[in-house]
Amino acid sequence: MSELPGDLLYTNDHEWLRREDDGSVTVGVTDHAQAALGDLVYVELPEVGLEVDIGGDMAVVESVKAASDVYAPIDGTITAINEELADDPERINADPYGDGWIVKLQPSGAIDESELLSPEAYQSLLDEEDA
Repeated sequence: MSELPGDLLYTNDHEWLRREDDGSVTVGVTDHAQAALGDLVYVELPEVGLEVDIGGDMAVVESVKAASDVYAPIDGTITAINEELADDPERINADPYGDGWIVKLQPSGAIDESELLSPEAYQSLLDEEDA
């Protein structure tokens, strides 16, 4: 298993989020999630401007094995989508924490970090799932 980036927050559903300097949040799926799905063949991206609620469906990633929803880790408005994923969904497999990002959100309020996991807490979740 790869090392978890320490500058990210995580969800129980295997999404990650990174706070950006401009106040926005970049969201993707974790290395664990992409590895479990296998080779991705399609990503259904949302519309820019879509308002999402925490826990709501925001995108879909499909692999040769299965399709999986990507859930919004916070309340906010989608301000950008990774259009490169339309032609190259494997970017998520190759670089889930970098070029494989899925959306950027503008939070609709303060981010409640008690609803999110630190890298250590997410690693504990993974350890429990593997046990």
